[in-house]
Amino acid sequence: MRIARRILPLLATPAFAQARFPNRPIRFLIPWPPGGSLDALHRRMFEVFQQDTGQPVLIENIAGARGTRGATFLVQQGRPDGYTLAHHHLSIIRHPFLTRQPTWDPVADFTYIMQITGFVFGTVVRADSPYRTWADLIAAARQKPGELTYSTSGIATSNHIAMELLLERERASMTHIPFRGSQEGVTALLGRQITAISDSSSWREQVLAGQFRLLSVWTPTRLPSFPDTPTLLDLGYGMSVTSPYGITGPKGMEPEVVDFLHRAFRKALLDEGSQRIMAQWEMPNEYLGPQAYTEFARERAAFERETVARLGLTID
Repeated sequence: MRIARRILPLLATPAFAQARFPNRPIRFLIPWPPGGSLDALHRRMFEVFQQDTGQPVLIENIAGARGTRGATFLVQQGRPDGYTLAHHHLSIIRHPFLTRQPTWDPVADFTYIMQITGFVFGTVVRADSPYRTWADLIAAARQKPGELTYSTSGIATSNHIAMELLLERERASMTHIPFRGSQEGVTALLGRQITAISDSSSWREQVLAGQFRLLSVWTPTRLPSFPDTPTLLDLGYGMSVTSPYGITGPKGMEPEVVDFLHRAFRKALLDEGSQRIMAQWEMPNEYLGPQAYTEFARERAAFERETVARLGLTID
């Protein structure tokens, strides 16, 4: 570990008995298919982590189950030694309120290490679609209830709930088509199998290439690459949606290991290459340290419980 101490003098290496952390590869679970901004950012951060510590972070993409397979593994099989971590997002906090069966406590059953960023959500249609604006799409959804379709990356995901809230407010109806990941929605729209995508920015390249038309973005401010596309705030909804995500481990991790991982991952996030990816994908800054991330999860759990109950959502 001489390399780690030389490169990261501020990252004191935790020691337990004769072992030093990390002394073997770390397993990192991403509950989505590979590809897109999330994958790119994680991979760059883990390259920096390996350069600094001498140990790799091995990514496993385990899609399905509405993005909760990583959390399920942490709760059921994860050891709190810092060698098994997972991508953590709002659907994991929301999940316990969607089912009558016990799953996990969204705060107590995880160790919150660092919140990183959030998603750039938006609604797109094909470039040859008759719907040229968000208002056009909503008007058609109101006139033809249930006939128009939109895709998301899963049932009861943040973008699914946000879209249903928007449709509820507009007294309009569209049929939800859930996929395992946002890239599947892109394929479906290219194949004319759906009307629209309301999901994270896997649609970006198709919009830039002129294949898709971006009707709205859900970030707090307009995107520099699409300055003419209105935000939900511009459209008068008084809301933005980024669904911030981060890194967690199983409950009961040693504080000094959490501190080491937090500081190492924060350094990796601030790396020039990581920042370049965030700028390229116009990803929002949602960084939080362990204490603030835990408090965010606690507050968000209360919000999710109320929202799920109000909308009558269930996966049972």
